[in-house]
Amino acid sequence: MNVNQIKRRLSRQIHVGDVPVGGDAPISVQSMTNTETCDVTATVEQIKAIQNAGADIVRVSVPSMDAAEAFGKIKTQVSIPLVADIHFDYKIALRVAELGVDCLRINPGNIGREDRVRAVVDSARDHGIPIRIGVNAGSLEKDLQVKYGEPTPDALVESALRHIDILDRLDFQDFKVSLKASEIFMTIESYRKLAGQIEQPLHIGITEAGGARAGAVKSAIGLGMILNQGIGDTIRVSLAADPVEEIKVGFDILKSLHIRSKGINLIACPSCSRQNFDVISTVNELESRLEDIQESIDVAVIGCVVNGPGEAKEVHVGLTGGSPNLMYINGIPDHKIKNEQLVDELERAIREEVAKKLETNQSAADSRKQIQAS
Repeated sequence: MNVNQIKRRLSRQIHVGDVPVGGDAPISVQSMTNTETCDVTATVEQIKAIQNAGADIVRVSVPSMDAAEAFGKIKTQVSIPLVADIHFDYKIALRVAELGVDCLRINPGNIGREDRVRAVVDSARDHGIPIRIGVNAGSLEKDLQVKYGEPTPDALVESALRHIDILDRLDFQDFKVSLKASEIFMTIESYRKLAGQIEQPLHIGITEAGGARAGAVKSAIGLGMILNQGIGDTIRVSLAADPVEEIKVGFDILKSLHIRSKGINLIACPSCSRQNFDVISTVNELESRLEDIQESIDVAVIGCVVNGPGEAKEVHVGLTGGSPNLMYINGIPDHKIKNEQLVDELERAIREEVAKKLETNQSAADSRKQIQAS
């Protein structure tokens, strides 16, 4: 049963390439490459790995004109929308706009004279490119550091409004905003304060969250609290880890909140002495084998008969430990399985259910097309 009661903040919709952000669009999940951008081959490989993990958008740092030229080559070799992360040098922004960037991450107040800001905004307007304003607690303007003494939600919001005011004066409204800190409560309060003051979409995240485990926990808590307030149109989980892991954690957060489902929603018991098979090794092997699945499907792997039947009846594919173990398909007991066959049988059943869902979805899409054409 879906008990999600989250009511999303209504925001203006922009497009990053062919991905809508804001409005009634699904909350998009993105990550950022950590390869040397001038190494085109390595960067393209990483972008494709991030995309294969389910990402909607990928950001690439472009710190120099050489990197800008490399970015142009990268753009021709990938299909996912790319955001160029640029600081200070407006000429880099102008160049990547010419080379087909899908979004500019550049703070208008950091690129110098008004004529330079206007040149970037005019180029973005001419090419149909949105801008992302990215405020970070670690790089606040010096006068704001003096005014507030330390990073605070009010300081982050004031910094954002300064950049927004520049775009307002230039009559440019296709932008999104992020207000990030590594401190959870500062980040939450910053987004809450800004959300009621602008109509543009918000890119949310806990910046510099930490390593794979601690960063995932910190991000889940922070992003979960922000999203639960209906705030957020696109997310990035910031981990000191493989960017692919950021995408996995991002979708796990959205799945947990019943906001967006992609891939397998795996329900598994922590195991105890009642288990009739090795739950942990079964789950680990299953996750490894099924990383390629993008279709939403619920799976339960429970080691004994205490909670097993109840959980198995609520999912597409369920397994409950017993003597023998029993597999459920769509809530109905299907067949018994020996321990040595568990992973193979689970994988087969899951892939069969995914294939059925895909076929049903395709039939529905074909029917809609026929109705539209008639």
